[in-house]
Amino acid sequence: MPAHLDPRLLRAFVTVAAELHFTRAAARLYVAQQALSRDVRRLERELGSELFVRTTRQVTLTADGERLLPYAHAVLQAQDDLLAAAGQTRPLLVDLNSPGLPTPRRVLHRARELAPGHELMARYESGLTGAAEQLLAGRLDASFGRFAGLAPALRSGLGHQPVRYEPMALVLPEDHLLAARAEVPLAALAGETVYAGAGNPRTPEWTDLARSLFEGRDIALAPPAPLAVGDEEFQRIMARTRHPILAVVDFPPLPSTVLRPLVDPVPLSPVSLVWRKGLVHPGLDALRRAAALVAEEEGWLRQSPECWLPDRDTAVMAVP
Repeated sequence: MPAHLDPRLLRAFVTVAAELHFTRAAARLYVAQQALSRDVRRLERELGSELFVRTTRQVTLTADGERLLPYAHAVLQAQDDLLAAAGQTRPLLVDLNSPGLPTPRRVLHRARELAPGHELMARYESGLTGAAEQLLAGRLDASFGRFAGLAPALRSGLGHQPVRYEPMALVLPEDHLLAARAEVPLAALAGETVYAGAGNPRTPEWTDLARSLFEGRDIALAPPAPLAVGDEEFQRIMARTRHPILAVVDFPPLPSTVLRPLVDPVPLSPVSLVWRKGLVHPGLDALRRAAALVAEEEGWLRQSPECWLPDRDTAVMAVP
């Protein structure tokens, strides 16, 4: 047993243990997957035991890994407590959903400018529902997403601040019949099947929004597809299904696809900054100021009569 264990290695271990998936864990830690794998292997060498069983299909904890996990959590919590006792604020852990989405990223960038003396660390949970449980458990501090789409039991322990109404769009294969249009009226989707994350346990709030939008318009919701982690997997699944994909107008470009705004009406995806109630942290204060500033500068919270938004979202966004 080594006399000293690098807390970074323990953090790598507990993140992989939480995700049971190296790619998702690497995204949460904002590191390359190869670097994360090296850290876990190094920890295993230093401890002299295997912590994970790795196959091409899944990652599971070994008996040694199960035994280590509560102690690793305790060590990391003790490190945070020690820093706090020494007058040093621990990093604020901010979930940006996924690396390509610009709204959370722009708010985080502005917050870092406002609070250069505090560390705000990016994480990627791929959806607000996936992040909410982590927020309530204290493993994340802030996230972004559709607050009205969370279950009431989750919302009761969380605070939120409206940030943006994001216009929605479609990702289409470049040879799709609708790809030739500059904009896609919702009526033109009648008879189509659209993928909106059905079956993804991290993003049911997004699927629920799509279901509300498609209701009564003869637009079908595509059945569940394998969970996509990263652009490469997303492209592979899209190539196989060939369904249009519901997205937002700032969705990052993908090869062999086009992004087309939806109109008549313009459907909106409401985005809030979300945090655990009772959390006190100067980084959160900076994040809230940044969200308000960027939203005001960009007009992110303005709506027009041509827009569509469910009534419950309108109510939730109006009463933070």
